[in-house]
Amino acid sequence: MTASHPSPPTTRTGVNAVPRTPTDTTRIQKRVLRTLFATQVLGGLAVGIGIAVGALLVEDMTGSSTYAGLAQSLFVGGSALVVVPAVRITERFGRRGGLAFGYACAVAGTLVIIAAIHLDNAPVAVLGYFLLGSASFAGLQSRYAAADLAPEARRGSHLAIVVWATTLGSVVGPSVAGLAERAWAAWFGGPEYVGSMAAIGILCVLTAAVIGVFLRPDPLLTARQISGETDAPRRSIADGFRTAKANPAVRTGVVAAALGHFVMVGVMAMTALHIKHGMADPDQALTVVGVILGLHIGGMYALAPVVGRLVDRRGSRPVLVGGTAILVAACAVAGSAPSDDHVRITIGLILLGLGWSAMTVGSAALVTGAVTPAQRPSTQGFSDLVMGLAAMGAGIASGPIVEYWGYGMLCVFCAVVALCVVPFLLGGFAGPKPAEESA
Repeated sequence: MTASHPSPPTTRTGVNAVPRTPTDTTRIQKRVLRTLFATQVLGGLAVGIGIAVGALLVEDMTGSSTYAGLAQSLFVGGSALVVVPAVRITERFGRRGGLAFGYACAVAGTLVIIAAIHLDNAPVAVLGYFLLGSASFAGLQSRYAAADLAPEARRGSHLAIVVWATTLGSVVGPSVAGLAERAWAAWFGGPEYVGSMAAIGILCVLTAAVIGVFLRPDPLLTARQISGETDAPRRSIADGFRTAKANPAVRTGVVAAALGHFVMVGVMAMTALHIKHGMADPDQALTVVGVILGLHIGGMYALAPVVGRLVDRRGSRPVLVGGTAILVAACAVAGSAPSDDHVRITIGLILLGLGWSAMTVGSAALVTGAVTPAQRPSTQGFSDLVMGLAAMGAGIASGPIVEYWGYGMLCVFCAVVALCVVPFLLGGFAGPKPAEESA
């Protein structure tokens, strides 16, 4: 926890003026939260569509579960591609530049995938999914933008508001995939899945536009002005690594976020194929998968405000412990379900989403509260880089595990991975204090 600094005097006016009073900061934060809320709805809708069609598209092109899992993992882990330049852009231009860059890369990804579909080229489609994953990166980075100007006692709640906003788009997104396909086929014709990709591209363009126009003043740059760190040296991902290495709280947050993301992606990426393989009519798979993954994404985001409130009142450690337990339970429920038991699979996927929510909100609050505004982009970027690499590792591993040993063994493996965070949570670290202790 860092000491607060008085606001420096200023005579400037307009959207880039330094806040003079706590009231000014509160007003700016309300505008930031409203803008991020809107972008998370749009971006969440794009991500939800991408999750629903990714594995199905690539399996149809290749006939292989292994390649399908690879495409899905690259979608969720595509942040590993953009995080390094995005941190540099954020350091220079603030959150607005970094977030807009992420969605612009996602638009490029949709164009690559559409070209790959027309060419029937699976490797190009996988590359496009890697770029498309930038939308997932931007959505995750938005939670940090919500925390830049948040009061310490409400940091978890403000983080959670933005995470929760994704619910409105992400829950509907998988179901919208089928609607987008039918509409595109009726209007333009062409190969399957082009309609879904076009819808994602349009949504990402709209999201980037809202960020560019309305995320003013920039929350990160404003936080640096308030703390007197405007002249602090620019930092890189390497600086974030050094911070995590030296700071036990940051290190714990990074590990918890990465392992939680690994488990979520590993199980979620192969669930669509597990369901499809158990259906008598595989043509109906997209509809069923859309409903189940929509509920899973609802579990990821819908209860985020409750999780954020628990972080504020009890601290990050108990929330991370609870998240780990829920992830293990999710693996047990989903992994023991036959492929035609859609009810049990749905329950497991909802629990999987809830456990991910606890790990993501708890770790983000822990990392943000342990560093100064000048250290945040590099440290948070390093955390998201590790999350992206974990997601790619999960997807790459999940395909072969399912192909050779089955979906149940994949869930056992992911449950073991979830438990690897326990030694870090049992260790000592001076994280941010709960609200009632810091009041």
